[in-house]
Amino acid sequence: MRIQVATLTRAAIACAALSVGAVALAANPIANEKIAVAKASVQRAEQSGAPELAPVEMATAREKLARAEKAATDREPKPATMLAEQADVDAQVAEATAQQARSHKAAMEFDASMQALRGEAIRATQPAQ
Repeated sequence: MRIQVATLTRAAIACAALSVGAVALAANPIANEKIAVAKASVQRAEQSGAPELAPVEMATAREKLARAEKAATDREPKPATMLAEQADVDAQVAEATAQQARSHKAAMEFDASMQALRGEAIRATQPAQ
């Protein structure tokens, strides 16, 4: 009889431990989802040229993403979620900053081309001396 009670007690403890583990994992799906979204944003920003054109914003996004992943590993869902959301926004800012820098460069090149064309047009309309 003692063996059965000890076995039942161990089984009850194991079930309780599994329940606690399941609750901890159940608390993390939102954090894990937010981390996945942030990772995708960081990858998009990297592909958009943000590491070269927006290095500060990109570094901030990567740092917060790493902190979010650590918080999730440490089973701290609230900080993990918050940091992942911030990393997502920072990555989006980095991507937008890179896009703005590319657009500005294209506009400057266009302006330079237009100036050159105007100069050619003026020279072409002036009488030969």
